[in-house]
Amino acid sequence: MNVLKLDQVKLRIGHAEILRGVNLELNAGERLALIGPNGAGKSSLFNVISGRQRCSSGQIYLREKSIVGLTPHKIIRHGLSRSFQSSNLFSALSVFDNLCCAAMWKAGSAYTFWRRLSRQRRVIETAERILTLLDLQQRRSDLAGTLTYAEQKTLEIGMSVAGDANCILLDEPTAGMNRTETNKMMTLIRQISAGRSLLMVEHDMQVVFALADRIAVMVQGQIIACDTPERIRSNPQVQAAYLSDWTAT
Repeated sequence: MNVLKLDQVKLRIGHAEILRGVNLELNAGERLALIGPNGAGKSSLFNVISGRQRCSSGQIYLREKSIVGLTPHKIIRHGLSRSFQSSNLFSALSVFDNLCCAAMWKAGSAYTFWRRLSRQRRVIETAERILTLLDLQQRRSDLAGTLTYAEQKTLEIGMSVAGDANCILLDEPTAGMNRTETNKMMTLIRQISAGRSLLMVEHDMQVVFALADRIAVMVQGQIIACDTPERIRSNPQVQAAYLSDWTAT
């Protein structure tokens, strides 16, 4: 059963055709990696799926319901959340408060600041659980803006699951990290994606081949292949378009 389905999704900006009829399915409990050269349209596709841009034509289904035209916050309420290439946090709030904000929607509180947070037991419990999962207990009271780059990425991913979304989009989660930080992030991604569906844009091929159940390859606004890592690695069309340097090493 697919959780997310894209049917002939196109995006045109002026005379430029950014997405040229994208067809893609993300299955329940699957980790699907989206790869491709810079400028292929990967981030634009994420923006269209998450409601930050509206597609020019085509359909996007989340659990068989169309989400085309919905605002980002309504899509979140339907169970889809995403992270960004650049961290998108409340930098002046503490790490714990950031997690509480993300957990409020699931608890039915939204951002009702007139309610005392200490009385919102479900929010507190969720934030505590995610804080432990992220291994950020020592940074609990620190402002999010003071975290290291890797810690900010970690917190943002934690916020994406604090609302209990069952479909998660991660945009380059390991970009800019050293190998130690990347390995730690890979462990976290495995943990947070358990029982969820994950669509991930990633340029580190070691991460892609270690995590993905399937890999979709995007070139010039189109998906040219979508298959298992083994078949993608040996696909001549994919090697010519994107993986030639990596497979040679």
